[in-house]
This record gives sequence, C-alpha cells and structure tokens, in this order.
Amino acid sequence: MPLIALTGGIASGKSTIAGRLAEHGAVIVDADAIVRDVQRPGSSVLAEIAAQFGADVLTSDGSLDRAALGARVFGDDDAVKQLNAIVHPAVRAESARRFAAAYAADPRAVVVYDVPLLAEARASDPWDLVVVAHAPADTRLQRMVTLRGMTETDAAARLSAQVSDDERLALADVVIDTTGTLDETARQVDDLWNGLVTGDVGERGRTAE
Repeated sequence: MPLIALTGGIASGKSTIAGRLAEHGAVIVDADAIVRDVQRPGSSVLAEIAAQFGADVLTSDGSLDRAALGARVFGDDDAVKQLNAIVHPAVRAESARRFAAAYAADPRAVVVYDVPLLAEARASDPWDLVVVAHAPADTRLQRMVTLRGMTETDAAARLSAQVSDDERLALADVVIDTTGTLDETARQVDDLWNGLVTGDVGERGRTAE
C-alpha cells in the first residue's frame, strides 16, 4: 500500500485531514513529533543545537527552549540552514525507520507522513502520493488570529516565512480544499480514502484505468 506525504501551510487544516485518515485506519507518522523526539534531552541533535546556537537555547532542566531557538533563527536564512543541517538528517532517518516498522507490522498499511516542510526539505523523496491541504492565505491568517490567539502581524509573519502556496500546490497529486466546513473537508478525505482502497487513486495520483 502507498506511502503518502501530507503537507500544507500553517493553519491549512492538515491536522484535521490526518485525523480523518487515521479514523479510516491509516498509520500517521508525525514529522513534528519526530522533531521533538530527536531533540529530546540527552540526544546528539540537541547537543549539536546547543553547540551551534548557545546554551541559552536550553531550559534549566536541559530540554530545548523552542521559543528561544525560534527567536534566534526566525528571519535569519543562514541560521535556519544551520539548524536544518543538524535536524533534518536525524528526522529523515527516524521517519524511514517508522515507515519500515509500519509496513513490517502490516504490509497493506496506508502510511501517511504528516510533514509541514515537505516543499522545503523532502519534495524529491519517492512518495507514492502527495496530498496538499489548502486554504487561501487570508483564511489561514484569520484562523491563526481567531483560533490561536495570534496578532495579525505575527500571523502574517508566519505565513510569509513559509514557501508560497504555488510552490506547495505544484507538488500536489491531490488537493484537499479546507476553505469550507469540517464536513466538506471530511467528505474530500473520505473520497481520497475510498479511491486508495479501491485503487481508483494510484501511484502519484494517477487514476486507475
């Protein structure tokens, strides 16, 4: 069964889609969870981060101070590249291990990699299908303000720091439009799942003949 990359910009509804796929029985591998895992206290990744960016990116108990690190690298392209060079190889290795474990447990599993930074870091990986959660930028900005309590300035800055919608959509085999209601999003996810199960949606989004 396929290995699916699920991506989307901030506040695009990607987690909602992942949750619905999980309800259908997909195995969800969460890239953000892997990042937290490889940066756990005592890890070589965390040690490299502290060596590169300073001990003040650690809390008093030795864990990563994500806010401090974010403030250090946000808006600094060179710093982001340095951080990615430390974190991304470890995330890639751990995600591959989790994919293999899922297929070893069930060769027929549908494995979904929930990955925000697909376009930035793993666009060229051999995914069987790329699914993009999409809503217009103004919709996502409003969600960040109303649902996450961000200011419009902060929300706009987060949006501008990500790749463009066009770049993300260019990777898509399937686009889930999350502009509407949750039920409308769920119906699109259900259609995707049914297509995967029946074979109507195949490798790299091709429709079976």
